[in-house]
Amino acid sequence: MANMFVVAYPDVATATKVRNLVIDLQKQQLIVLQDIVVAERKPDGKIKLHQMASTTGAGAAGGALWGGLIGLIFFMPLLGMAVGAATGAAAGSAADYGIDDNFMKQLSAELKPGAAAVFALVESSTRDKVIEALQPYGGQLIHTSLSKEQEEHLQAALAGQRA
Repeated sequence: MANMFVVAYPDVATATKVRNLVIDLQKQQLIVLQDIVVAERKPDGKIKLHQMASTTGAGAAGGALWGGLIGLIFFMPLLGMAVGAATGAAAGSAADYGIDDNFMKQLSAELKPGAAAVFALVESSTRDKVIEALQPYGGQLIHTSLSKEQEEHLQAALAGQRA
């Protein structure tokens, strides 16, 4: 079972650095992510989600491929690719994988304007090495799926080396 972690940061630049660091840790096999998103509360109060992967682009590419193949059957591969890409992009933009967008927007509405949060759905990790890498960035743990005791331990570890 995956665990959810939401950590707030004072600005989107710090949150983005943390997200990129976690993605690098995944490349090093120190953490396995199902999803990671930076949610930014803009000064006007609107919430912007910076997703890890674009489902719209993937849907368009897949749709163009299948549309082109089907178009070959009817001797119109370009038309098939165009229709397939449009259909795939529409389907991809409607798809929501990982963390629920409405949940992220609802929780992010509690952030101060200009602040951001990293939402991570973690399947597994080497906790001590991941926490050590994240400590310099600090952050305020605002939501987890951990027990209260584990949550308090994690918050203390995140705050450990902050100046």
